[in-house]
Amino acid sequence: MNTKKNENIRIIALGGVGEIGKNMYVTEVDGDIFVVDAGLMFPEDEMLGIDIVIPDFSYLTSNSERVKAILLTHGHEDHIGALTYVLRKINVPVYGTKLTIALAKEKMKEQEFSGSVDFREINADSVLNFDTVSVSFFKTNHSIPDSVGISINTSEGAIIHTGDFKFDQAASPLYKPEIGKMAAIGEKGVLCLLSDSTEAERPGYTPSESTVVTELSNVFYNAPGRIIAACFASDLNRIQHLFDSAAANGRKVAVVGKSLKRVFDIALQLGYLQVIDDLIISVNNLKNFEDNQVVILTTGSQGEPIEALQKMAKQAHPQVNIQEGDTVLFAASPLRGSEVFIYKTMDMLYRAGANVVSSKKSVQVSSHGSQEELKFMINLMNPKFFIPVHGEYKMLKAHKKLAQSCGIAEENIFIPDRGDVIEISGGILKSTEKVPAGNTLIDGIGVGDVGNIVLRDRRLLSQDGVLIVVVTLNKADRKIAAGPELISRGFVYVRESEKLMLDSSTLVREIVEKNAHKESFDWNSLKQDIRDSLNQYLFEKTKRRPMIMPIIMEVK
Repeated sequence: MNTKKNENIRIIALGGVGEIGKNMYVTEVDGDIFVVDAGLMFPEDEMLGIDIVIPDFSYLTSNSERVKAILLTHGHEDHIGALTYVLRKINVPVYGTKLTIALAKEKMKEQEFSGSVDFREINADSVLNFDTVSVSFFKTNHSIPDSVGISINTSEGAIIHTGDFKFDQAASPLYKPEIGKMAAIGEKGVLCLLSDSTEAERPGYTPSESTVVTELSNVFYNAPGRIIAACFASDLNRIQHLFDSAAANGRKVAVVGKSLKRVFDIALQLGYLQVIDDLIISVNNLKNFEDNQVVILTTGSQGEPIEALQKMAKQAHPQVNIQEGDTVLFAASPLRGSEVFIYKTMDMLYRAGANVVSSKKSVQVSSHGSQEELKFMINLMNPKFFIPVHGEYKMLKAHKKLAQSCGIAEENIFIPDRGDVIEISGGILKSTEKVPAGNTLIDGIGVGDVGNIVLRDRRLLSQDGVLIVVVTLNKADRKIAAGPELISRGFVYVRESEKLMLDSSTLVREIVEKNAHKESFDWNSLKQDIRDSLNQYLFEKTKRRPMIMPIIMEVK
């Protein structure tokens, strides 16, 4: 363990605070940087056309020589999905458990990472020794096996990153948390606890996975036809329950969806899923079985299942479509903000003839601890300082209240914003400065080349469309050689707005002729004049503001 006297300790959240996902936390001890997790976030509704969102890690790239390690808590995409992008800029060892590293490697292959990475496998008993600190681990209970909390041990006490966790009293051996080890860490002395806040607003305890097993068995036993179960690709605990219920009720399972198949193959190969022989069948063999003998396990792109169900309901899925008598099982807790999308999907499924089983029955439980479990973690660790992380601001605020109820003084609790530098020195925790920390948007192969201006333009295009104005000028006498031609996309249907387009064309002609005769003829001012005048005219006539794009060409 660390024996060196540490003098300078700083903690920075580059993501994962004030939001769900994009987890990335930096612990700096005497100049050495240790990064915990590198996750992605799926885009919000206003991020039109964006594929994924990752943290702005420019602070790490500008201090790359000081980065000693990336430490991974578990294999969910909101904790490993940005790893590819970080490792393109920084060459640093990555530490994680066996399953976490296997999933990270697969994610990098999917994101077409071509470099080599120094992956180093650890387990809950590993201890890593660095110049300034030692790092140890403890098992946590989450919806994916091989989840660990991380203890960065300094001479002032441990800095604990819990990762995602809950305390399920009926967890199977693969998912059992090391409560004794957590208590021992707390006894030794915890300087600062950074803890998962996802369910900090939910009173009581998160229901046990054992309630899901019972309910699934009832659904499987009573379903008259096929069962289509939708889940997240990386929720291996739920996937195991689905396999167990299928086996107990004499049903075969067909796995549909690339991301699900990929995760399933890795987990099976490494022994993290227990599946009896002959349980799995190919989706092409479904026709060889009666409807009441099969379960179809599905997920969609990015491991998100709702999109795949919509395609099935519309009869547009390449492999499986909803038929009368199917039972559709929502075995995934809904993502925040996706409720409207889910209810719309349910309606489509009912229309297609399916019976839908969702959260009203206990076929899904959260994979994060509720208030009593969060308090239990605080009491086990008994930290001097507390920083709630992994959640929207209201969740962090609720977690702060819980910490206060456990006896932690308000001045020893800090709710961070992205980029806040939190310093611990002389027995005081304070925020001293800010480092760059925002969103980096990934669109196709572009990393960070779509910013607020591009998003604003996309939003304008989506609201009122675009009007393209094409005019050709004769260079010699500055007269119109062709046009003006107006092209509308998403603004008005041209055939039904002939007068509007004709009047707009006349207005453009007048503007061009007026500008062409000026002595100080300027292309930019001509374009701006067209934009301003057309914008005003079209708004008066239609109350819409399309994006206006003048294209002026010149011929000799």
